[in-house]
Amino acid sequence: MANYSTNEFKAGLKILIDRDPYVIVENEMVKPGKGQAFNRVRVRNLKTGRTIERTWKSGDTVEAADVVDTEMQYLYSDGDFYHFMVPDTFEQTTASKEAVGEAAQWLKDGTVCIITLWNGVPLQVMPPPHMELKIVETDPGVRGDTATGGSKPAKLETGATVRVPLFINEGETIRIDTRTGEYLSRGKN
Repeated sequence: MANYSTNEFKAGLKILIDRDPYVIVENEMVKPGKGQAFNRVRVRNLKTGRTIERTWKSGDTVEAADVVDTEMQYLYSDGDFYHFMVPDTFEQTTASKEAVGEAAQWLKDGTVCIITLWNGVPLQVMPPPHMELKIVETDPGVRGDTATGGSKPAKLETGATVRVPLFINEGETIRIDTRTGEYLSRGKN
């Protein structure tokens, strides 16, 4: 198994702490006036999502996590599990509700997601950062409403609810930022 020195630490690096996979969120190298330099690191557990802060002396080594990010296509959900497929090999994988998390509200058939696998088990599902989704339910926009620049709730084809401008109507396709759940623009019809 590979090891990383604290000098190689950077955001996004995946390491093992107490036999659990973590990803480095933030790394700060501290050089005090007296004593040895150290790294103050904020890491997120890939299994539970909890964030903790740890410190390592400069020059220490940490074991690398055998974590792989793979592009997979969403197929369907059977209620308890979400089914994904590698487009090249047609190999299928099932992910639990916990692994999918909030990404479930953005999944529709054929969506290509990045799945984080650890020992062949999906830990995390990340939908594309921007998606075009159809509005299935929203209040009709009234002419002249746009002067205030307000917004209204809209239900999307995936079941998610987002805030959209008043001029957006039911049946339109809109572009959404899946990381924040915010409306970006009208989609290409």
